[in-house]
This record gives sequence, structure tokens and C-alpha cells, in this order.
Amino acid sequence: MKANNQNKVNRPLRRDFMLTFIILVVGMVGGVLFLNSTLLEKYYIRNKSEAIVSAYISVNDAATSGDITSDEFSVELVKICAQYSIDVVVADENSNVVKSSSPDYMYIMKKLWQNMLGLSDSDTDSDKILSTDKYVLQISEDEKTKTDYMEMYGFLDNGNVFMIRSALEGIKDSVKISNTFMTYVGGFVIIIGIILAFFISYRITKPIMRLTGISEQMKNLNFEAKYTTKHKNSRKNELDLLGENINDLSNSLEKTISELKTANLELRKEINNKEKIDEMRREFLSNVSHELKTPIALIQGYAEGLQDGINDDDAESRKFYCDVIVDEAGKMNTMVKQLLTLNQLEFGNDNIQMERFDIVEVIKNYIKSADILAKQKDVKVIMDDYDKIYVWADEFKVEEVLQNYYSNAINHIDGEKIINIKLRKKDNIVRISIFNTGSPIPEESLSHLWEKFYKVDKARTREYGGSGVGLSIVKAIMDSMHRDYGVNNYENGVEFWFELETK
Repeated sequence: MKANNQNKVNRPLRRDFMLTFIILVVGMVGGVLFLNSTLLEKYYIRNKSEAIVSAYISVNDAATSGDITSDEFSVELVKICAQYSIDVVVADENSNVVKSSSPDYMYIMKKLWQNMLGLSDSDTDSDKILSTDKYVLQISEDEKTKTDYMEMYGFLDNGNVFMIRSALEGIKDSVKISNTFMTYVGGFVIIIGIILAFFISYRITKPIMRLTGISEQMKNLNFEAKYTTKHKNSRKNELDLLGENINDLSNSLEKTISELKTANLELRKEINNKEKIDEMRREFLSNVSHELKTPIALIQGYAEGLQDGINDDDAESRKFYCDVIVDEAGKMNTMVKQLLTLNQLEFGNDNIQMERFDIVEVIKNYIKSADILAKQKDVKVIMDDYDKIYVWADEFKVEEVLQNYYSNAINHIDGEKIINIKLRKKDNIVRISIFNTGSPIPEESLSHLWEKFYKVDKARTREYGGSGVGLSIVKAIMDSMHRDYGVNNYENGVEFWFELETK
């Protein structure tokens, strides 16, 4: 069922969820890229500084203990230099090289003495990373290669001078490569995140949309839709529990509305009945005495004839007399039952039980049960296929209206002998009409059809045993439910109709 424009969703939850998820993914990826760009190089420099300090401690310990020239330390120094990509040069006070890991040790020695004597242009506070009374750690630009190096120079505990040197170009390249890789990975993660956001938001919001649709139908007093879940009892989530609660609420509302409608009808009926009781009594007694006068007179006359022995020798005549008496008694019995039904309806002694049911199914079932009546008169009954139409009414009383309309159509059918049953739904009302081919009802009789004991064609009515009460029962039933009813004339027949509330 479509929602009204005023209830149209302007901010779909699925869109908000997707946007939140995408913003979160983009923010995280962007944050990683930002931190990688701003902090990775500093992190590398910090690690390089720690590696150079560690190398200094190893060289200083070896020089102090006298092991700096040993083969074991040479192997260890090679490992350190290879692991951290550094060059080490140790010299004595006469500039003699004690230990070197670089073939270009003369150039490093030159750099060492430039730094020691303060002749280096790059020896500024801004280039220094760490300075103690034993060594200085700084970043400087190489004069030959024009690349940045991290350098440590100073004195060992045994009086030797030293320089530990490592190129920073590899660090910058690593940072650049890392940033490029992270950019590609971030883009891929964002794309995957968008796809996942779509499917996850759809999975999460689908049951919410189902619950929204069910609540919309409940708002329109349609309680057929129910929330179902594929999860077992041990795997239910909050939405499943909410759906079950809405189902319980739907059942409670349907029951409550049914009770309220029934109570409302009873209240309205009580108010109207007080004003009608006296008038209906007088009218009822007058009509009953009038209608019973003819069959009673016939029964009495034929019974007296049998009593007086008229045509005693004629068995056929006696049988005819008895048939007339039985027929008239049967008509009286039928009329009395109808009058009792009408009396209960009009006096309010017959309670109306409002309930919700499928009117299409009720009509189809009645047509099946009355099929023998149609076949007896060679009548063709037509009814199109309709989807389920749920109405609020007293199902038993509605069947009684259908029976009166249908039997009326059967008894007055003529011409093509067609009965056409139609349902027309408009807003919250459905109109059920029963049309039969035949002669139209005279215009002057239309306003009197619903009166008790009124007969358009008295001879024909008496022929099929009609009492003129059927349409009065229809009127009483429809008035008790406060629903409209009526009749329409056509050139080729007559259509009787009544209306019921769908919600």
C-alpha cells in the first residue's frame, strides 16, 4: 500500500546508513594517509637515530675494551652496518684510521674533521637532532651527492674520534613508496566499503522497511500483514522482537476495534429502538392480521368442505383440498418465521456481531450452495474473479441479505435468464449488486419495495409462495449495520445492491 505524500520518507535510513559508513571509511583511510605522510618520515628518522646510537654504544664498548680491531668485532660491525645501512669510521688523535666500514673512509674522515672543527656549513641548531658532551647527532647535506645524511660524530671513551653516517634518501623513497601504496590500498578499501555499505544497509533496513509497511497498513486498519522472520528462536535480534511485538499489537488492535464497532452499533441501536417500538407493534399487528386473513380463510373453507363430505366419492378432489390446505399452511409457516426474524431485527432483540471477513469468499460459497435453484430454472449466474475484499459486518446477516436478493432474482428472472453479481470498491466502501434480466419494476412501486408485505405483482408473488417480507428483512439488517442499500431499474432487468464498510 502506498503511503500518502505527507508520510513520504525524505531521509531514507538506508541512505543515512550508507553515507555514515562511507564517511567513516573515507575518514579512516584519509586519516591513515595523513598520518603516514606526516609522521612516517619522522618515525623512520627516530628509528634511524636509535640505530645509530646503538651502533655508537657497540663501537664505544669495543674501543674501550680493546676489541675494536678484533675479527669478531669486525664481523659484528659488518652486520650492524648492513642492517641499518650505516658507515662507521674510527680514528685516533693523529687522524689514523682505527676502524672503517666504508671504502670511501677518506671522504668521511674529511667530513669528520670539518664537523669536529666547526667548519661544516650544515652544523646549525636546526640540523641537530641530539647533542651530548660525547657526540652530536645531526642531519646534513652531502656536498658531493647533494643528498641528506644522518651523521653522528664525537669522541669515544678511549679518546678516539668517530663518525657514524647513514643516507636518508632511502627513508624518503620508502615514505614516498609507502604513501603511494597506501593511496592505492585506500582507494580499493573505499570502493569495497561503498559496496559493503550498500549491501549491509540493504540487509539492515529491509526488515525496517517491512515493519514500516506493516505499520502503514495498521494505520489504515488493515491487520492482515504480519512480520515473519527466518531466524530461529536462538538467533532472533532486536528487529525480530520488534516485529513480533507489532504482530501482537496488530492482533490486539483488530480485536479491540471489532469490540468497539460492535459496542457502537449496539449503542446506536438502543437509541433508535426506543422511538420505534410502539409504532412497529401497531404496524406489525395490522399487517399480520391482513396477510394471514387470506390463507386462514382458504384453509378454513377447504377444511369445512372436507368436513361436510363434499365429493366424498371423488378421491382426486379430496387430495386437491388437502394439497391446498398443506400449501397454505406451509406459506403461513414461512411467513411467520420471516415475521419473527423481522420482529427481532426491528425490536433490537437480534444482536449484531461485527467481524472482519472476506465478502468475496462468502458470495462464492453461497452461489455454490444455491446452484440447484439456478439449475431448476435454467439460470446462468455470472461473477467475475475478484481479489480478497475484507469487510466489517455481521457475516450471518450478510448471508441473509444475499439469500433474499438472490431468491428474489431467481423468482423474478425472465428473458435471457442471467444473474450477474458484481463488486465495486470505492474509498472505504464496497458495493455488492445482484442483477437479473427481466421486466423493470414500475417506477411507482420503487419507493414501496422495502415496506412489509408490499408486493409488486401479487399473483406472481403468491405463485412462488412469497410473503412480501424478504426485502423488509434486508432493510432491517442494513439499517441495523447503518449501511446503504437500494435498487436500480434497467431496460433489460433489475439490480438490487447493498454496501459494506471495508475498514
